[in-house]
Amino acid sequence: MGYDESSPDKRRASRSDGEDAYERDRRSRNTRRDDSRRRSRDRSGNRKRPRRSRSPIDAPRRRSTSRDRDRGRRSEHRQRRPRDYDDKHNERGSHRRRARDDDHDDRDRGGKQVVKRNGPLPSQADSFAVTQGEEPPKPKEKPNYGNTGALAAASNSVIQSDGSRIVLKYHEPPEARKASPKDQWKLFVFKGEDIVDTVPLSSRSCWLVGREMAVVDLPAEHPSISKQHAVIQFRYIEKRNEFGDKIGKVKPYLIDLESANGTMLNGKKVPESRYLELREKDMVQFGQSTREYVLMLAPKD
Repeated sequence: MGYDESSPDKRRASRSDGEDAYERDRRSRNTRRDDSRRRSRDRSGNRKRPRRSRSPIDAPRRRSTSRDRDRGRRSEHRQRRPRDYDDKHNERGSHRRRARDDDHDDRDRGGKQVVKRNGPLPSQADSFAVTQGEEPPKPKEKPNYGNTGALAAASNSVIQSDGSRIVLKYHEPPEARKASPKDQWKLFVFKGEDIVDTVPLSSRSCWLVGREMAVVDLPAEHPSISKQHAVIQFRYIEKRNEFGDKIGKVKPYLIDLESANGTMLNGKKVPESRYLELREKDMVQFGQSTREYVLMLAPKD
């Protein structure tokens, strides 16, 4: 048997080659494991939470419940409607349909708009007069039963002996009353320092002052005084006290009837057509007359 000198070297080379191959194989396996672990981590990080699985049995149930809710809301809305809602809605629809049908019928007649008349047709004589170029006779005026004011003027006027009528500029208000018997009002007429006349005012509710002797209650002959100059009127006025109780009393008031020269109360001109309350010891002047009218209340016993 012959001896081969290269065999030990070959054996060493084969061993080294086997060890290198084993080492390479082990490294490749380790790298594959690391790669697989990284991939699994990436996949686990990117995963989302699983959705709840819906069974096909639950879907129709949810749909049915939503439909039931819609039906319940519709029925509740119908119940909340007023009772006459449907009637009014149907009535409006019927009126609109009738109006459209009438308009359509009117336009279909020869393609022209038909003019509707609210009143009756004119008579044959009037139509014939229009065709001949003549004016139809005007209708007779119907009687008017409205208020003209003539009756009120007649009731608020005075007829003189010669037949002439004097219209009064003033009439008493509804609250006109006579003064209480306990209150004895008097009007003292002064000319300078002398008392010319004394007029008891409690005998009546209204005193008309002026130059028209046929109608006035307190005549004044000065030319600056109007025919119906002013009025002293007693009125019943109610007021409430601090406890809320009504307290009524009759008091005198002065009113100017839009006179030419005005009326003075305690040296001041009073406004026209306005009531001003008179109090004890008030002084009144009419026009430019120098006479002074002082109101006094007699002392009670």
